[in-house]
Amino acid sequence: MHSSFSTYPLVSVITVNYNQPQVTREFLDSFHQITYPNYEVFVVDNGSPQHDVKSLEPDYPWVKFIYSKENLGFAGGNNVAIQQAKGEYLLLLNNDTEVPKGFLEPLVKVMQSNPQIGMASPKIKYFYEDNLIQYAGAPEISVLTGRGEPYGKKQKDEGQYDKSGPTSYIHGAAVIVSKKVLEKTGSMHDDYFLYYEELDWCKRCRNDGFLVWYVAESTVLHKESVSTGRNSPLKMFYLTRNRLWFMKRNFKIWQWLISFSFFTFVSIPKNLLVFLKNRQFEYFKPFLNGYLQSFKG
Repeated sequence: MHSSFSTYPLVSVITVNYNQPQVTREFLDSFHQITYPNYEVFVVDNGSPQHDVKSLEPDYPWVKFIYSKENLGFAGGNNVAIQQAKGEYLLLLNNDTEVPKGFLEPLVKVMQSNPQIGMASPKIKYFYEDNLIQYAGAPEISVLTGRGEPYGKKQKDEGQYDKSGPTSYIHGAAVIVSKKVLEKTGSMHDDYFLYYEELDWCKRCRNDGFLVWYVAESTVLHKESVSTGRNSPLKMFYLTRNRLWFMKRNFKIWQWLISFSFFTFVSIPKNLLVFLKNRQFEYFKPFLNGYLQSFKG
């Protein structure tokens, strides 16, 4: 597992499991095939009620399993392992991803090519779709809406995003981070719990002078939203609250006033009408709760 070659710096790979032992098993089986020789792997069980990931331990002696008593969310779960990681680079991968054999070398190569690069994400494709892109870099988050759709999303991959280069945001499903970022910027903010925490981290990283990169030569396959479902009241609450938190924490005061006004007077009425039209009554409360909770923290 460990190589003495300096061309292969140690990469600490972190994945978080919540009630998905089979998904995590598929991830580990896929990861174990990779050609990069120098890595350590952490699986954080994020307070799963049954600690069901324990059943995997005998089959994966090369993995370090960490058990959290409670669900710490995406940021908190990753941060538990980040504190123990020894690698020059940290690779955060969702447990609902699978990876081609040679995916890691291009990521490390890019990180080594320029010490100013603090974070990088590969091209991400949907696992269950035929050659469909989920992420190929990302634009700035809109000051108006607090959103930013990744480049290439739901487009067939016909080579139109095969050029690596600087980008505004990484993707939380697969991101490699330099240890230097942890030393200067710190880790993700736990209080987001779910959604926007990696965007906030990326923005802070850029504010500290680091570059963010999209690496077209590397691909990861993502079984999108296995944990929270395509849409759920839980997802609705966190997306709403955290979107507003992100804007409050990362926008200049005048930008925040614009985005907050837009959300209050445009997004709220629009969303409520959509819920009503689609008879999605279960979304009313979490959506409005997310809005009100955004005033705290």
